[in-house]
Amino acid sequence: MPALIVIAERARQADDDSALVQRILRHEHAAFEILMRRYNAKLYRVARSILKNNADVEDVLQEAYLAAYSGLDRFQGAARLSTWLTRIVINQALGRLRASKRDAVVVGFSTDTGHVPQTQGRLVNQPGNESPEEIALQSQLRELLEQKIDALPLIFRTVFVLREVEDMTVEETAECLSIPAATVRSRLHRARAQLRESLALELDSATEGVFPFAGTRCDRIVSTVLGRLQSLTGLPAGLPEALADFKSP
Repeated sequence: MPALIVIAERARQADDDSALVQRILRHEHAAFEILMRRYNAKLYRVARSILKNNADVEDVLQEAYLAAYSGLDRFQGAARLSTWLTRIVINQALGRLRASKRDAVVVGFSTDTGHVPQTQGRLVNQPGNESPEEIALQSQLRELLEQKIDALPLIFRTVFVLREVEDMTVEETAECLSIPAATVRSRLHRARAQLRESLALELDSATEGVFPFAGTRCDRIVSTVLGRLQSLTGLPAGLPEALADFKSP
């Protein structure tokens, strides 16, 4: 999407969000429902980039929304509403991660040292008018990519999701994670490099078995060629049968 269109869309969204916030502050629950439905997918993926368990993610989203509702009167509009909500979700998710003690090591976003355990997540798939075969292939490719994203260390994975999946700017990502913009860029670079390497290894492994040609198919070609050679050169009629011991398994 061209940059000017993105800027215009975000400006319109900001206007919509501002009006929505005012309605929520007037205790219009319908307006808060609109807010949740507007940002559910984004915030789900953010929480899912940190936590392992869908049930934990749902709990975190609920707690984050409640915290946002109770603190909405303190929202000054200095940042976009989506950024403000994202920070709340990240804090809630990290709090859940620490409290659960499910992982042996918890690495904060303010440091680049160490690795953290892998998580499992899902990305939203939005097929167009593809055939069933194309949709199935896209689903398989998406699942492979999700697995490789899951395998990234937490500090890289969350930056990757915010930047590449949610299309947040470097500045917005830095604000959400309370890290410098330069750190966002370096972590995204390393995340992309690790994904490329991981996918390349997967591709190398997959290409070893493509277009198999053995067994019956191999025997058929050998037999056919030898039969044609017999007719052209006068080779002994029993030659193909004599090679039976050399057929492919």
